[in-house]
Amino acid sequence: MKFKIKPLAALMTVLASLTMISCSKQYTFVKSPDGNISLRFATNDEGKPLYSVEYKGQMLVVPSELGLELYGAPALSGGFSVKNVLKNTFDETWEMPWGEQRKVRNYHNEMTVVLREKSDPHREMHLIFRAYNDGVAFRYHIPHMAGSDSLFVAEEHSHFRLAGDHTCWWVPGDWDINEHLYNKTLFSQIDAISKRNHPNLAQTYIPHNAVNTPITMRTAEGLHLSFHEAGLMDYAAMTLEVKPEDQSMKTILVGSENRPYKVSHALPFSSPWRMIQISPDAAGLIASRLILNLNEPNQLGDVSWVKPTKYVGIWWEMHLGKSEWSYSRTAGGPPHGRHGATTKNAKHYIDFAASNNIGALLIEGWNTGWENWIGTANREGIFDFVTPYPDFDMAEVVRYAQEKGVQLIMHHETSAAVSTYEKQIDTAFRLMEHFGYQMLKTGYVGTIIPKGEYHHNQRMIRHYVNVLKKAAMHKVAVNSHESMMPTGLRRTLPNDISCENLRGQEFNAWASDGGNPPSHLPTIAFTRMLAGPIDYTPGIFNIKFNEYKPNNQVNTTMAQQLALYVVIYSPIQMAADLPEHYEGHPAFQFIRDVGVDWEQSLVLNGEVGEFVTIARQERGSGNWFLGSITNEEARQLSINTSFLEPGNKWQAIIYADGPNAHWNDNPTSIVIDTLEVDNSSTITLDLKPGGGAAISFKPI
Repeated sequence: MKFKIKPLAALMTVLASLTMISCSKQYTFVKSPDGNISLRFATNDEGKPLYSVEYKGQMLVVPSELGLELYGAPALSGGFSVKNVLKNTFDETWEMPWGEQRKVRNYHNEMTVVLREKSDPHREMHLIFRAYNDGVAFRYHIPHMAGSDSLFVAEEHSHFRLAGDHTCWWVPGDWDINEHLYNKTLFSQIDAISKRNHPNLAQTYIPHNAVNTPITMRTAEGLHLSFHEAGLMDYAAMTLEVKPEDQSMKTILVGSENRPYKVSHALPFSSPWRMIQISPDAAGLIASRLILNLNEPNQLGDVSWVKPTKYVGIWWEMHLGKSEWSYSRTAGGPPHGRHGATTKNAKHYIDFAASNNIGALLIEGWNTGWENWIGTANREGIFDFVTPYPDFDMAEVVRYAQEKGVQLIMHHETSAAVSTYEKQIDTAFRLMEHFGYQMLKTGYVGTIIPKGEYHHNQRMIRHYVNVLKKAAMHKVAVNSHESMMPTGLRRTLPNDISCENLRGQEFNAWASDGGNPPSHLPTIAFTRMLAGPIDYTPGIFNIKFNEYKPNNQVNTTMAQQLALYVVIYSPIQMAADLPEHYEGHPAFQFIRDVGVDWEQSLVLNGEVGEFVTIARQERGSGNWFLGSITNEEARQLSINTSFLEPGNKWQAIIYADGPNAHWNDNPTSIVIDTLEVDNSSTITLDLKPGGGAAISFKPI
């Protein structure tokens, strides 16, 4: 442990810390580089580790317990004394190979508290705390133990005791899905059990009043918090059990019916980070890169083969009912004539993509097995991931796509039959490499096979990470659906390019509850999007579905569908509607133009669940794009264009809600205006109910 002896104040601080550590009630602290956030650690009279968090002197987390309950061994939760405290400061700027911005500063102060049991067997547990300007995080590290080479965690007991009854945006805890709508209540009113009731979801009815993360909160003073985890690679995902009576949350790890413990790991091991984002306003939550900074640097080396892109898909037409994933009604039966993934249809989409600056095509339903998917109790062995239907000539489709300069996106719907997929995954990736596929969409719809496993337990977390690593060996980027909530792993494995894990656009096409309400996406921007990129599939122009599903619709205006390309971040963005709904429409020009990979991103304004405006500068071109969306409420927002490069004139093409636009009554009303602006201009956005605005800025 090294200390600088100058200046004198620093030495006095160190001596004061050492004095406090030697007291019967041992405590120490670490502060953020700007001094606004303070995390204090202590042990109580029973030797239990406690921590608390303050922001500018305001208590956010009151003293809260930490500990691990073990299987086959006494808990690591009390009887400790502080053996050592190590502190250091870390400051680096690293470059994202793709992302919301090119350069990210990782600047934090770290404190490692080495705890040792006072009595036999004198085991050690290290608690690592970090304080950033935008939040705090902690993790457990268990070193080697005499007589044991592995650790079995029955439960983690990380507590978050809140200092107030905050306003919260939350989804019910679920061990299998993240597709619930967000709820807005006071913390004391969270009732997750009653909210697990959606008829279209294969949810898990867990026996706890718990929430999935991220959970976002706003204090009475206007401070914004978000609780989540980072660096989840070989551990169980966490839910947070809510105890309204004492304003606390406690981790509950996702387990398995097949094992009496929830995590097994060779020693030494470190848990994922438990993180709290802290911001004086809602916009700062989106601007934070805390989750990425808590992950390890890129382990894949050169990832220039990971290419952000826009794409179209043989996908939305199946959700509308225009076509089907299956080839016949029964396996081996005659064709029913409604199969979507045909050679002819694929070429049609390829032609459309090539003509409209869209780089890739996703094809779902190309492989055999879809006849037996829905409603089949035993889904083992249904899909083989290499055999196409008779009307899909893979070699010809690949040849045609290469001729037109369009990448193909492979689709592997596993039906959650994980054992089947793991047996065939090497063969499937060899097929992809043979035909030059560089992107894969995976799906895990249904209950996990083998029985007794859950989507978010350690066995499945290992599976998702293994898929990423195998994909990287074949230079394939992965867009996963129904998998694990992102935890910043895209920094470590940059082929983890996007995922779903929210109530997506498809719910508008078939959900029986009216689809996603207008408040959904202004909430998602401050909750789910804090975890990482979202494959939300925006760009629906045929809002009402009258020709296919007159009882369903998208609950936004067309202008908001354009704005989502900027607001809801993903390095792959789908032009999700059918080509015939885009052809000849002047608003489609924004989708042609908009970027997907960014030099920098700025959150200009926003309130959780209400509205948000984001501007992003495209890498390479220097062009700027802006998106702004609102909930059911109409509002006017004044946008200052100071983010534009000074000295230039810019052409701003504004795609805005029409004068009478309304998400339900008149959703397709849109006006397109062109302005000349500079970096001192002000643009007024007139957002209609459920509406939005999208702007492209190009230098003149």
